Amino acid sequence: MANSKLIVVEGAQGAGKTTITDYLRHSIKYTNLYRLSGTSDSSPEGLNKAKKMYTDLLEYIEKLENTSINLLFDRTFFTEENYCRLGLKEYSFSEVYNELLDKFSKLDFEIYYITLYLEDEKLYNQRLQREGKAVPEYAKFKAENSMKQQNVYLQMAKEIKEKYPNIKTIEIATDKDIEDTKKILKNFLMF
Repeated sequence: MANSKLIVVEGAQGAGKTTITDYLRHSIKYTNLYRLSGTSDSSPEGLNKAKKMYTDLLEYIEKLENTSINLLFDRTFFTEENYCRLGLKEYSFSEVYNELLDKFSKLDFEIYYITLYLEDEKLYNQRLQREGKAVPEYAKFKAENSMKQQNVYLQMAKEIKEKYPNIKTIEIATDKDIEDTKKILKNFLMF
């Protein structure tokens, strides 16, 4: 019987993942926060790298079942699937994604999947300003890309709800007052 929470927070760049995961990390006792960025290799070899990385990650998580340690992730293999669905990689990740999601759903944790999004998509322009940081052109965040990511994340959340009822899923609009978002999270995660 699960005695630990496994929480995954996904969302487009600028949706508020860092703010929300930092809040959760400091609000839920015995919680470790992991921030993942995936691999930048979009070539067909990148598929092998991503598969190994996320398979190993699930094995690591499985070793922590029933340790009374909560695990909180800012991005996981869901991001890889999102980027592939958007055509940003030269390969399809869907077969691997479905295998990983099936294993993920069977882990002995209370499993929570949180999708952050903005109802007012214009806010991405404000949130993606990385003032004071020199960012190369290829790495700059763009509101248009975040909106595309958001749509895919929301579709993925819907699919997870339909196929895996044991994964507690929620979509949270983060353009509201942060205190409202915190209340929603407290009720959803029961802490």
